[in-house]
Amino acid sequence: MSFDGCESQFSGKEVIFEGEKIKGLCFVAPRSEIDTTVFEPVKAINSQWIAVIPYSFVRMDSARLMYSENTPPPPITEKRKGWHWWGETKIGVSETIKMAHKKGLKVMIKPHAWIRDEKISFTGDLDFETDEKWKSFEQDFRNYLLDYAKVGAETNAEMYCIATEFETFVEKRPQFWIETIKEIRKIYKGKLTYAENWDCFEKVPFWNELDFIGIDGYFPLSDEKSPSKESLRKGWKEHLKKIENIARKEQKAVLFTEFGYQSTDFSTHKPWESHSKNPDNDQLQADALQVVFEEVWNQKWFGGGFIWKWFPELSKNEQARDKYSPQNKVAESTITKFFGKNQ
Repeated sequence: MSFDGCESQFSGKEVIFEGEKIKGLCFVAPRSEIDTTVFEPVKAINSQWIAVIPYSFVRMDSARLMYSENTPPPPITEKRKGWHWWGETKIGVSETIKMAHKKGLKVMIKPHAWIRDEKISFTGDLDFETDEKWKSFEQDFRNYLLDYAKVGAETNAEMYCIATEFETFVEKRPQFWIETIKEIRKIYKGKLTYAENWDCFEKVPFWNELDFIGIDGYFPLSDEKSPSKESLRKGWKEHLKKIENIARKEQKAVLFTEFGYQSTDFSTHKPWESHSKNPDNDQLQADALQVVFEEVWNQKWFGGGFIWKWFPELSKNEQARDKYSPQNKVAESTITKFFGKNQ
């Protein structure tokens, strides 16, 4: 896809990604131990990568980050047998990666923080009133990132996405990120990226420190209830210009560290809104993914991406309660056909 008359806006020479494009899925952490059979459906849809996501949780009142390795578990009771899900612990992440490798899959580790607070829910809005609180949080967060960098090194994970969607944190505390990336590089020798939100990826000051520009690609495409593919193609036009511009500016290929659509009406209007109460529309989910494959995937600067999201413990013909999942829907066939091509 070319943009006649737009060449003057792009800085730097054309970026051409010459590797094999990543055909990936965001793999939901399992509650309990798994075996290699959970990767057979992943292979069946021709995916070649998974993103393993160890979650953490931010306590705004104490400026602390809680994750499985730094938070003492509560007392074990009949109702609560453990702490984090098995797939969100270091041992669970490590074993998941080893099993994925045995099945011939490549892996990106993608630490992901959630905020538990009445006033703030989105990590991009994370902010603290004092430098003291920032430093307290940063110490926890650095430890979290370095812990999983060690897991990546020990398991030979192919890529490490250092964090997810921290717009304000990135803007206010850039030195933290630059220093932490250097520390990660000392531990982990694979490829690095960072997942920034679709609406602020141009502001990140440390893309030059990483191997890929990572974007969570929930770009708004159409406010229609059930838009046509042509309408969705038009919706991508301006976004593609901005993405190419940052690729040329930074001279790096772009990954979609997440992308996907819910199987509901209006799912391409605000694709980032995760709690849809709209009626089901499996075909729109499939059409929206098909348009990504047609309009974005073949861009020279594009390195591939990870579809949000895949549940490892669904039975055949079962659908996840989470509408983003393409499993056992029309979209699964769309993904299988496209990922099966030599791209």
